[in-house]
Order: sequence, then structure tokens, then C-alpha cells
Amino acid sequence: MKVLLIKDVYKLGHAGEIKKVADGFGRNYLLPQSMAVLATPGALKQSEKIKTEATKRRAILNNEMESVSAVVAGVALAFPVKAGETGKLYGSITTQQIAEALKAKTGVEIKRQQIELQPIRSLGEFVAHVRLTVDLIPEIKVIAYREGDASPIAEAQTPAQEPTPAQEPAAE
Repeated sequence: MKVLLIKDVYKLGHAGEIKKVADGFGRNYLLPQSMAVLATPGALKQSEKIKTEATKRRAILNNEMESVSAVVAGVALAFPVKAGETGKLYGSITTQQIAEALKAKTGVEIKRQQIELQPIRSLGEFVAHVRLTVDLIPEIKVIAYREGDASPIAEAQTPAQEPTPAQEPAAE
């Protein structure tokens, strides 16, 4: 089935594009959600108009989300977890936990569906992508470390904070 996309559809295309999709996907998802219309000759004439309007909307949305992207980009989140001797977790770190930790650390509320990462089931560092818009996808670092060990993020911040107290007594 050929459809004309009215809205940007993640992993399919931008608004105004003509795509060939499976019949069930088009009939059961794209058409009822008003994300696409059938690619009829009348609809094809409107594709350029839809493209220009979508480009304008996308630019406005990207400008609005740019500040959120700047806050979220490069954030490192550490999770103390219980793990076996081989480094396998006794549970997992889910996108919901990452979203809650991100809100606590930055104050920016991100839906769990916007975070692209498989559940973490082992110790280590992982990179998660936060899909704010089709074009803005900042990365965050997720660190799973063994409960009882020192936080890797705290270790990275400690050396930067130590010189400051040393300078204060010298000023007195």
C-alpha cells in the first residue's frame, strides 16, 4: 500500500513523503492515527504543500527543544545495583528508571518512550539516546556499578572540587 505521510513518523519518514508500507500497518495504524493518507492522485498534488508546512513545524519544534537538548546532552547517570560475581544484574535498569533519574538530576521531564536503550542487565557504561524530535537526539551516559562501591560519577567530580577548599584557606 502506498501512503502519503501527513506527519513525521519515526523510523519511516518525514511528512510529505510517499512510502510503501505493509497493508496492515497502513490500515490499522497510520490511517486511523491520521499520520498518513492513501497516495491517490489528488493527495499527491498536496505533497509539496504538506512538505513545506512540516518543514516549518519541524524548525519551530527544533528551536524550542534546543534548550532541552543542551541540558540533557552529556548527562551521566549512575545506578547502584546488586550484581553477581560475573557482573550480571539481579534485575535490570529500565527506561522508566532512567527517565526518573534524569528528571531528578536535570529537572527535565522525559517520557520513557523517548529513551532508546534496551534494559541494562550487566555492570558497565552504556549510551542511551533521548529522542526529543526527529532531528534532536542527544546522548546520555548510564553507568551501572556494584552496590557498595564508590559512585563513578562522584569520583570524577571529587578531584575538581578538592582544589576549591585548598584555595579558600589561602585567601583568608
